[in-house]
Amino acid sequence: MHTPVYLDTSATVDAFLTSIANVRILALDTEGASFHRFVDRIYLLQLSTREQTAIIDPMPIGTPALLGKLLEDREVEVVFHDADYDLRLLQQDYRWHVRNIFDTRIAAQLLGLRAFGLAALLERYFGVKLDKKHQSADWSMRPLPQGMLDYAAQDTIHLLELRDRLKHDLEHAGRWDWAREEFSLLEGTKWGDDDSANAFLRIKGARDLSRRELAILRELVPWRDAIARQLDRATFRVIGNEQLLDIARQQPATRDVLSAIKGMPRGLLESRGHEVLDAVKRGLAVADSDLPRFPKAARWDRDPDFDVRVSALKTVRDEAATRLDLDPGVLCSRDRLEAVARKNPTNRDALETVVELRQWQRAVLGESFLNALEHHRGARSA
Repeated sequence: MHTPVYLDTSATVDAFLTSIANVRILALDTEGASFHRFVDRIYLLQLSTREQTAIIDPMPIGTPALLGKLLEDREVEVVFHDADYDLRLLQQDYRWHVRNIFDTRIAAQLLGLRAFGLAALLERYFGVKLDKKHQSADWSMRPLPQGMLDYAAQDTIHLLELRDRLKHDLEHAGRWDWAREEFSLLEGTKWGDDDSANAFLRIKGARDLSRRELAILRELVPWRDAIARQLDRATFRVIGNEQLLDIARQQPATRDVLSAIKGMPRGLLESRGHEVLDAVKRGLAVADSDLPRFPKAARWDRDPDFDVRVSALKTVRDEAATRLDLDPGVLCSRDRLEAVARKNPTNRDALETVVELRQWQRAVLGESFLNALEHHRGARSA
């Protein structure tokens, strides 16, 4: 196993990247600090070829442009484990569009492996046990201790060999085309448009609030997020969502009532308690006609047979998942079953218009889906 090198100057990073300019495959991982910072960004880049591993520190050097050229070269395969968040950060921070992706998490799921975390896969295939003690570490801190650097390197140092094993198994199982389609769909992964005005509606538990309570939550969330942004601190480290929900429900009018809320941070209570109470007052003052509500979802339930069709498709999906030894949700998720049920296709051409389905899912499940829907139509007309 090669020894990782830590690179934190433009000269050493450029020299390393120039030395690997002709590689056709590399493994990549990023370290962010979403557990600690308000806006996450890339604080480390771990990169492995078959011969070398480097940990690149972008903090003192900025964008490592030569790495971007490699990642955007369609002839260079880039191997990740669970690429989604890494791709979002790479696009957000550097505007890089990674072209040729292999995701070991997706590969493992398509093979039917139920334990598909990187630690589980490395132990399964290589007997390597990852130390998880730095899993929630603050990667924005400097200097980084050697233990954290060693931990970071483990995320890519075995990844190319793991990719080789998984690709072999996918080909042997006749599922390599499935994986290639899934990997191609990862291209262009990025954050959606910011909708901070409605962030309060995305808080888990908000749907259980009354419209008046939602009005108070609408005041509290941007207040909390502004403080978190100012301090560059994760929002839950300012005050948690549960506390905001409790404040919206209890509508405290005094500091004493506010202080009785479970988990209310003492420091925040002392320094900004009056701001919380003011936010509650503003929410209570909103006119009834202006109270917020959740947008109405599309009313697919107007079709009385919709749920029955979904159930019929689910039965087919579950039987196929058992036969293929796959997690049913990996074979075809609930939202894709519903997309098929809404279209209610009667032939292959109509099934092709269900854009939510992958081509491999149409190949594996298409005829069975059509037969199930036809059987349902026949039963209704009988």
